[in-house]
Amino acid sequence: MKTPFRLRKEVGHGGVVPSGWGMAWYEPPRRVGVYYPAPLHWVLRALREVSYRLRVALRAPRIERAQAFEMNRAYSDRQRLADEYARGYMCGWQECYEACLVVMEDEISRNSDVWDVGDLFSDIPKPQRKN
Repeated sequence: MKTPFRLRKEVGHGGVVPSGWGMAWYEPPRRVGVYYPAPLHWVLRALREVSYRLRVALRAPRIERAQAFEMNRAYSDRQRLADEYARGYMCGWQECYEACLVVMEDEISRNSDVWDVGDLFSDIPKPQRKN
């Protein structure tokens, strides 16, 4: 059986709030404001806040465990950054190596007279090439 007078009202966006009622808190997941009669909404909001903070404090890890969590997080962040750096370094090194190979293969395959420079300074005549 429902009672005709309820102390709590939930009003969504665009809803009409009765006069004399104040918003105690807002619930973002549901997009609903929770309203109580004017002096009572402050008290209920304070009680809700105190109970929330007590629950958080009681569930919090001990100091040593929190420090271990922080050290583990810092280590994993450093490791992740080192892995990213190494991955980028290896990719850059492979690209540079491949570019050098392409240039060397071009130089070797090109029929040029680079080796003929030494013949300019010697008195030995250059052998004739067969084409």
